[in-house]
Amino acid sequence: MKEQIKERSEFARWSFKHACLSAAIAAVAVLGYRFGIMNYQVALIILIGGAALGMMAILSAIVSILAIITSVDTKVTGMLSALAGLILGLAVAAPVFLTIQTGYKVPRIHDITTDLQNPPNFAAILTLRRAEHNPLDRKTPANLTELQQAGYPDLGSLLINKDPSQVFTEAVALAKACDWEIIAVSAEDGIIEATATTRFMGFKDDIVIRVSAKANKTIVDMRSASRIGISDMGTNATRIKAFLHELNNVE
Repeated sequence: MKEQIKERSEFARWSFKHACLSAAIAAVAVLGYRFGIMNYQVALIILIGGAALGMMAILSAIVSILAIITSVDTKVTGMLSALAGLILGLAVAAPVFLTIQTGYKVPRIHDITTDLQNPPNFAAILTLRRAEHNPLDRKTPANLTELQQAGYPDLGSLLINKDPSQVFTEAVALAKACDWEIIAVSAEDGIIEATATTRFMGFKDDIVIRVSAKANKTIVDMRSASRIGISDMGTNATRIKAFLHELNNVE
């Protein structure tokens, strides 16, 4: 009986140890990429490994909690360790696997625009992009336009019943409020260029917003393109939709 109590208590503590190790591995991946120690492919492999260990911590924590709850012996300990392992394991594993799950639901593309026929062009941003970054010619993959139409059929230009100069001013203010790095602003051309950095891994996505007159209204187009990676996991489309929604609701 004493051995069973010891085993159950120790199993609970191991769940917390595994969770701590998974958090440490995830931190190595994130910091390693952010500080340029490793490329994003290596960082993602390490991050997924940390998340897998986090899943092991979650499973062992659940088993431990059930064993402690159903035990008739009050000497079985380790509930706090098991709960801590469960929470920490979830904190590490959940974001990673939810992102992977999202990736299976969206097209494997990384350059999204509201105007497929005449997408806004980058200018100032070009000086910040390196040879190893994704090209901006919208030719990769060859069926990029079709994939975007199938994946985001509701994504399109925003038509606002306001003066272009007013909309441009509002767009600049909103872009600054988004905590993006503003690269260039040209009121004359109606162009805003910026760079967004993802919170977790620090991936950079480049953005260009075009504001122009159309009849007595203003049309706003936007483009968001990831510097690295094949799939953006839906990030760029989500960013565009959120920005245009906010801009359309500015009073």
